Amino acid sequence: MNIEEIKQAIKSLSPQEVLAYLAHKFEGEIIFSTSFGWEDQVISDMIFSQNLPIKVFTLETGRLFTETYYTWNRTLEKYGKEIHAFYPDKEKLEAMVTKKGPSSFYESVENRKECCGIRKVEPLNRALLGNKIWITGIRADQSANREDMDWVEWDEAHQLVKVHPIFNFSLDDVKAFVKEKNVPYNPLHDKGFPSIGCQPCTRAVQAGEDFRAGRWWWEEASKKECGLHETGSHEEVFKP
Repeated sequence: MNIEEIKQAIKSLSPQEVLAYLAHKFEGEIIFSTSFGWEDQVISDMIFSQNLPIKVFTLETGRLFTETYYTWNRTLEKYGKEIHAFYPDKEKLEAMVTKKGPSSFYESVENRKECCGIRKVEPLNRALLGNKIWITGIRADQSANREDMDWVEWDEAHQLVKVHPIFNFSLDDVKAFVKEKNVPYNPLHDKGFPSIGCQPCTRAVQAGEDFRAGRWWWEEASKKECGLHETGSHEEVFKP
């Protein structure tokens, strides 16, 4: 199936139906990435509660919040399903920290992208290898540039189709689903953290601030993507 055929096949389906259709159409070639934010927890519930053959994974950067590990454990306890952990390359991580120290990402955008590249982008590339469908919890209203995305799109960098089943959910929709289904969620969301990444690089946001203002808050807004959702070539994956 090409991307247009996929769009036509799932255009009138609910998020749960989209996941079920793709899981069986691309069994063994479909994967979901979770960072344990509440959007991702909604998707995890849809996958696990339907017992769908979709591999669920997370990027274990080594710098996650304690609350994120708590949510990870609660998810395992509730659903009893595997969540695969992908770690940074040991030698690359050791070399960076040995040369630049544990907090080099604060010193320059280049250093921060190097850290994201080692801790997140390279493990992501390994996780996605060999798959045809990448499921994400991205929503359209999370940031301005994501409003220009389509809910089904071609990822040139990874040579696969990305599908965002809850792309049109509002934050209220997400919260309502979590409450109705009693889905475990990260307690940092109740403390002003709408977007949760690595602990040293994430802070709470104030009322009226942008959704992603708490991510890499010391940088200009235009530089605040880490490269995980770039859709260009591999050479462009570290660009903002």
